Amino acid sequence: MQIRRFGELDWKVSALGFGCMRLPTTGDHKDIDEPEATKMLRYAIDHGVNYVDTAYPYHGGNSERFVGRALKGGYRQKVKLATKLPCWLVKASEDLDRYLDEQLEKLQDEHIDFYLLHALNEKNWHNVRDLGVLEWAERAIADGRIGHLGFSFHDKYEVFQEIVDAYDRWTFCQIQYNYMDVENQAGTRGLKYAASRGMGVVIMEPLLGGRLVDPPAPIQELWDTAARRRTPVDWALEWLWNQPEVSVVLSGMSAMDHVRENVACADTAGTHVLTAEELALVGRVREKYRELCPIPCTRCGYCMPCPNGVDIPRNFETYNEGVMYAKPDHARQAYTWISEDERASACVQCRECEELCPQGIPISEWMPIVHEVLGEGKPYEACPLP
Repeated sequence: MQIRRFGELDWKVSALGFGCMRLPTTGDHKDIDEPEATKMLRYAIDHGVNYVDTAYPYHGGNSERFVGRALKGGYRQKVKLATKLPCWLVKASEDLDRYLDEQLEKLQDEHIDFYLLHALNEKNWHNVRDLGVLEWAERAIADGRIGHLGFSFHDKYEVFQEIVDAYDRWTFCQIQYNYMDVENQAGTRGLKYAASRGMGVVIMEPLLGGRLVDPPAPIQELWDTAARRRTPVDWALEWLWNQPEVSVVLSGMSAMDHVRENVACADTAGTHVLTAEELALVGRVREKYRELCPIPCTRCGYCMPCPNGVDIPRNFETYNEGVMYAKPDHARQAYTWISEDERASACVQCRECEELCPQGIPISEWMPIVHEVLGEGKPYEACPLP
């Protein structure tokens, strides 16, 4: 297992980290298949993984409990453990101690090595900041309950920079990053900015929630042109590890085969390993994915706010990803995460947005199609395009 710098700490982290959000289950996402998940986690640790990441809500609150049990028998001493404060649930300053103490109890531990403010966006950040979370965290570090403070992030780059600049004692951050998300959320810009500030950078969603694992034929044909053959998983992971600013890549593995494949790939991980030709190929793959996108929405936001409350860019992005990655079921699941009053079904075809769209998209004609496909399960190919 290759090891890498973790910001300015005098400690080296394994190139691969074990993410405990997608553990194998018996069917219900809350019911972890504990014997199999334990074998997977311990195999990874036995093969050099030394960073384990979980969070309060994973597997309906059971992931932390599982991790606490699975790290018994000497495994806890072999790893650094990370978990996260559920910032969206924090309503008062008293909640900060309450959640941390509950997590310590679930983990059967007295100390969490790396503690993150979970899923920060502008709203959540301002909420916990104003409740004194930074001062509270320093007290928790002083009394030994946590070792280092960081945050995970989901918002635009400007908010990311605001958070980084707000506190000079961040040890690390966790960002969604992969070869498709170079400009989304924190993006490459955020990766480099955090690293320039001496922070370790933990990568989540390296495979974009599994959407980069089984590419559609036009993408696989591009991969097949490479002089050195790799699996789509290897391409995605090695593209990340090629960048020295990346500290550790989390993989949410749900089967032992995933663990073995990821560990094998991490054994040869290194910076500046990919050739210029290989990096150019990744760029062509990115562009080909974008070419597969049926609705030419750039998420500029000029169409917003919708007078009827529809989140136009998010509906389009969800629909597009079902086509781009040949994952219609993923897109339909993501559609359920959009609040009902913001879904495409809430569109009344007023056409006000169309006057503002720089791309000239017939938004009012697309919205019924988006809902038919994502909300009613109609096949993509059965819907005539505008």
